[in-house]
Amino acid sequence: MSVLMAGAWVVQQRTGNSGWVDTIWTFSLGLVGAASALWPIAGAGPNPRQWLVAALVAIWSIRLGSHIAVRTAGITDDPRYAAFASEWGADSSRKMFVFLQNQGLGSIPLLFAIFVAARFPQSALRLQDYLGALVLVVGISGEALADAQLKRFRTNPANNGRVCDAGLWRWSRHPNYFFEWFGWLAYPVIAISAGDPLRYPWGWAALLAPIFMYWILVHVTGIPPLEQQMLRSRGERYRDYQSRTSMFFPLPPHKGVAA
Repeated sequence: MSVLMAGAWVVQQRTGNSGWVDTIWTFSLGLVGAASALWPIAGAGPNPRQWLVAALVAIWSIRLGSHIAVRTAGITDDPRYAAFASEWGADSSRKMFVFLQNQGLGSIPLLFAIFVAARFPQSALRLQDYLGALVLVVGISGEALADAQLKRFRTNPANNGRVCDAGLWRWSRHPNYFFEWFGWLAYPVIAISAGDPLRYPWGWAALLAPIFMYWILVHVTGIPPLEQQMLRSRGERYRDYQSRTSMFFPLPPHKGVAA
């Protein structure tokens, strides 16, 4: 991941479009995650669970990475990273490199969750393996729906300057982030033994993925810089949206009540 994120830095520096950073990170995480899931156990070939976990992370990576790539191709720069570069000033190139290396380092909890889920000590698939797959499918589908609703809203000229509050965006200010987080619950579902919680102690480490993803999305590089940018561009319209709409978890909207 360190090498791949160094490559992301080179692309960002040469194109000036930091949106490619998230594209490369997503595909990189999918590649390394699938490889870790298929890594041999005691020299044996991959079992059905390893193939299932590898397929899940690959599907997630291809869907999200392709979406970000299409979006990035249509913009000159990602406003979140552009704000960071403006804040860093003349030292932005070096700080961006360090930032991306930290992003690669921060991928370890996600990759480890994938790794331990694939290594549950039973080759045959269980009901909870299928349940984990269903959780990820729901996460991917919900995120794709939220992305499509936002795109449809933005491409309507009548909505210029307005805040999207249609569909899932009426229930959450960041439904795409919520479903992204929700999808990472798939790996603890697969890794933790429901009948005997101590059968596979390493399985509990898979909880690091949704915990870390929640922290990143809600407190670090997800919601905070995006909401700051929306407040600058939408002003009172976005403040009104904030007052009636849940920040993360989808909840019924409340008029005039802070989220």
